[in-house]
Amino acid sequence: MNLKTLTTPARQNGSIEQTLRQQLLWMLLLRIVLYTALMGMSYVFQNTRFEIITPPRNLLVLFLLFVYLTTIISAVLLVLLPNHLRAFGFLQNLLDTFFASLLVFYTGSSQSIFTSIYFFPIIAGGLILPRKGGLVAAAGSSLQYAAILIFELLGIVPDYLVDYGFKATTNSLVSINHFGVLGLVFFLAAILSAIFGLRLQTTEEALTNSLRNFDRLTNLYKQIFDSISTGILTVDGNQVITSANPATAAITGYPPEHLIGRTLSEKIPHMTLTGTDLRLAADFTRPDGTTIKLGYSHMPIHPPEGTTPAANDIHKIIILRDISEIERMEQQMRQSEKLAAIGMMSAGIAHDFRNPLTAISGSAQILAQEFAAADPANRMNRELTEIIVRESNRMVHTIGDFLRFSRPETVHGEWFSLHSCLAEVIQVCRADPKWPPTCTLQLNFDRHFDLWADQKQMFTVFSHLIHNAILHCPAGREQIEIEAESRPAQDDQEMIVISISDNGPGVPEDNREKIFEPFYTTRADGTGLGLAIARQTVREHRGTIAVDAGRLGGARFTIQLPLPL
Repeated sequence: MNLKTLTTPARQNGSIEQTLRQQLLWMLLLRIVLYTALMGMSYVFQNTRFEIITPPRNLLVLFLLFVYLTTIISAVLLVLLPNHLRAFGFLQNLLDTFFASLLVFYTGSSQSIFTSIYFFPIIAGGLILPRKGGLVAAAGSSLQYAAILIFELLGIVPDYLVDYGFKATTNSLVSINHFGVLGLVFFLAAILSAIFGLRLQTTEEALTNSLRNFDRLTNLYKQIFDSISTGILTVDGNQVITSANPATAAITGYPPEHLIGRTLSEKIPHMTLTGTDLRLAADFTRPDGTTIKLGYSHMPIHPPEGTTPAANDIHKIIILRDISEIERMEQQMRQSEKLAAIGMMSAGIAHDFRNPLTAISGSAQILAQEFAAADPANRMNRELTEIIVRESNRMVHTIGDFLRFSRPETVHGEWFSLHSCLAEVIQVCRADPKWPPTCTLQLNFDRHFDLWADQKQMFTVFSHLIHNAILHCPAGREQIEIEAESRPAQDDQEMIVISISDNGPGVPEDNREKIFEPFYTTRADGTGLGLAIARQTVREHRGTIAVDAGRLGGARFTIQLPLPL
């Protein structure tokens, strides 16, 4: 894409007119300076030994006042004149030739030393108004100078010239020679000034376009530099930071103005620029105390071709990224791989041990019945057999948890009564011999409250959460409360919120995320899969589960499940 096409003609014309206006103002100023200096010289050389023809003092003053007055009027018109600047410039050139002709006529006509004044409007016209300005001024100067020579041949000259011994030329051939030589010089000067003027105009236009393109590119690069989401730093050979984009502030916590001018080791320690690896990492602590993993890469900024900078003059560009999230995802991937291995292992365990455990449990139950019916002296054998049955059932249950976690079931959503589902869960829990009879369990929601989910899977989730709560409640005064309500979400989707609270010691903030990890447990007889299964099941329902402090003083597990649209 050519950047010149981005420049509108209106802006180009406005720039050209503004430049022309400034040049005309400079020409008017130079006119004042030129004629003031000439009149001052004429005043100095009056009544001296130099044989220079100068007009009388009053005539000098009138001439200078006339030049000043016309120049002031021209300047006012130039400032107020919105258009027609070229016509105004031609008029000023012709006016300058008229001033020059007046000065030449009153200072000796063909014998005047001020004939070279004609070059001022000619050169000015060629530079300011190329192609025609200088030629028009040369033509005007030639015609006016021809009129002066004709006046001299006719004897029309100022009377005070006689005092200087002036003798008018009476030979027409001499006058023609004067006219031919000066006219030729005038036009040559006009052509040369036009050539220089055209080249100057072309150079100015090219420079203006280059500056405009440079400004556009600078603005473009600055927008890219400021809007890119990756942090970018540049450092000099002494590792002093020379620039930083806004994304660096979001990553490091330091505004760009706090980084520029500081050394890299002062603001971002543990970062080395000596290696050649494309992926480097360093621990970084933000000003707010947060520690992140900072990934970075660096490369030298190559100098222009043909130059060989010193080692300490090589600037570098550094690209920064907060890779804490990437490392967390990698950790999750490793966890997923570990879970996949657990799934394979669980399948093998289920295949190899489930049937033998079932046979052992069944045989032990038969032996326990026989020992119970036999002599009471065999009570020890009966108790040992019951231990075998209990531990076999526990192993079967553990294997079931492995299978359930490693092979998640497909969600089959349906509407069902939350109260009925929890009543079944509570009934099964109370049937467990380990369930404390002192436990108080309250359901604080409407009996007709319905939930859309997989009832079988949510039964498992509620069972794990209630068992987990009862294990941490104080013995003899166990309290569990279950609440449920519907809330609107941010995207106008209805959410079902279910909370299960207990009066146990609660979960420390540092462990509130760890307790959902597989195999994390604080109990010697626990597998660490109950809460992991609960979170996995809730996530498969596109919901969330979290733990915080509850109203009873212990832990509160909150489940949020979206309703179907």
